[in-house]
Amino acid sequence: MRTHFHSAPFIAAIALAMALPSALMAEEGHRELGAHVHGHGTLNIAVEDKSISMELEAPGMDIVGFEHAATSDAQKQMVDEAKMILQRVLEVFPVPEAAGCTVASVDVAVEAEHHHDDDGHDHEDHKAKSGEQDHDHGHDANDDAHEGHEGHSQFHANYQLSCSNPSALTSIGFNYFKHFAGAQALTVNLVTGKGQSSYEVSRSKPALDLSGLM
Repeated sequence: MRTHFHSAPFIAAIALAMALPSALMAEEGHRELGAHVHGHGTLNIAVEDKSISMELEAPGMDIVGFEHAATSDAQKQMVDEAKMILQRVLEVFPVPEAAGCTVASVDVAVEAEHHHDDDGHDHEDHKAKSGEQDHDHGHDANDDAHEGHEGHSQFHANYQLSCSNPSALTSIGFNYFKHFAGAQALTVNLVTGKGQSSYEVSRSKPALDLSGLM
């Protein structure tokens, strides 16, 4: 899975800060979480002063009901509509009005997932059976299209919010589940000046209490 952070420099710190809790969630969760689990996405949130950075990663199956690259006009329209919904971050993840949050930037994209650790055996088995040699790596430039069609795709959104009163950020709602029928749960990793925490929100519990964490 390709993970990167487009927003404020502070969000880059999440990569290391979230490594441990994410691993623990994978071991202790209600099911095994590999690189790709239908119905289950991740929302990383970093709060620094009045700046809030958010990163959402969710399997394509959760958002549009299929995980290959959109091929038909109908599928392309579904992807475009989903991206438009995800761009409305304060509608998808509402916060208290008292926090005075406005959207500074939004970046929503659909990416091909690369499972070299988990699914690498498929690639290697194929090479062994077909007699492919190392020089075939010259075709890597075309692999994205191949993987996007036969492999998994994910929606990746980065948000930057500016909140005039972050102390009033006492909760986050998850209308995300109302918009996307295939989504069942999100692992929420939170980093604030008071520390880091991991939570599980779901369709049956679509809210997160942040009281005392800001």
